[in-house]
Amino acid sequence: MSATQLVPNPFFIGATINILLYAIMIPQTQLYFSTRKSDWFWMKLFIAFLFFANTLSSVLTVVYTRQSVVNHFGDSSWWTQTNWVFAIDLIIMGIIGGSVQLFFAWQVYILRRNMFIVSAIVLCSSVGMLGALGITIAAGMFPEFVEFEKLKAIVIARLVIAACADIIIAMTLMLHLGNRNDNFPVTSDVVLRMTMQTGLIATLFAITNLVTFLSYDSGVHLVFYLPLASLHTNSLLSRLNSPGGWDHNKSHEVNNCHQGNPQRGTSQFQSNVRPEVFVHVEEHRLVEKNSRLRDSFGKLDGQNGWSDQSKSGV
Repeated sequence: MSATQLVPNPFFIGATINILLYAIMIPQTQLYFSTRKSDWFWMKLFIAFLFFANTLSSVLTVVYTRQSVVNHFGDSSWWTQTNWVFAIDLIIMGIIGGSVQLFFAWQVYILRRNMFIVSAIVLCSSVGMLGALGITIAAGMFPEFVEFEKLKAIVIARLVIAACADIIIAMTLMLHLGNRNDNFPVTSDVVLRMTMQTGLIATLFAITNLVTFLSYDSGVHLVFYLPLASLHTNSLLSRLNSPGGWDHNKSHEVNNCHQGNPQRGTSQFQSNVRPEVFVHVEEHRLVEKNSRLRDSFGKLDGQNGWSDQSKSGV
């Protein structure tokens, strides 16, 4: 069986998963706008942009699927070339993934204050978006999939860099949640936090997409590549819609993050030290009072003893 006969099956599977994830995204977006009314305006605008971009990407996926199933049914040569629908969908998915990664980079900065990690995420996500733009331009210049072999190195580099951004984000957020002193039991909510809200599922899809792209020439990677944009958006919405939402991330998590890290903020350090100093001073005062009482009682005993002796001597 040739590669052109194998490509439709993974494309249909990936497109189906993408549409299902988009259906999950609709109530997630509605929940965000109905409950997070106090969020900053630019955050609401960003979520609206992501929802619009995912809607456009899903529509283009459905259009390309209809062209393949209805207009070019049985035409095996259709799967050997690209068109404008496929090319535009590529750049939109790249922009969605990179935008979500940049947003997570900002959140990682608020939680960890580690410029090295944030810079790595920003660099990888920016290069990934530029790579998606370059691949889209190349799809217009080389419409035949066979000619894509000339750009395989660029495609691999783009997938590796984008996957690195997802890995850094997932590991950072998972370590942050693991270092918190919540002592909560392992429940479904905890599993959701450690997988969906940290972007771990999207990271696993990105790694599997890279591995299958390097291992197979039959288009199996499309099963994992097409849902990536929807997975990134759902991960972000799941985190924003979690109990406490962004307020929890801005205040509570910042004050309680990385308890064992010596590089904590001044306010947190003072909040941990002041109670110890206060208790020490209080204990010192108590001892001082006890010593004074002891001295006074000693003097009184001495006076009583002297008076008793004087009386006995009389």
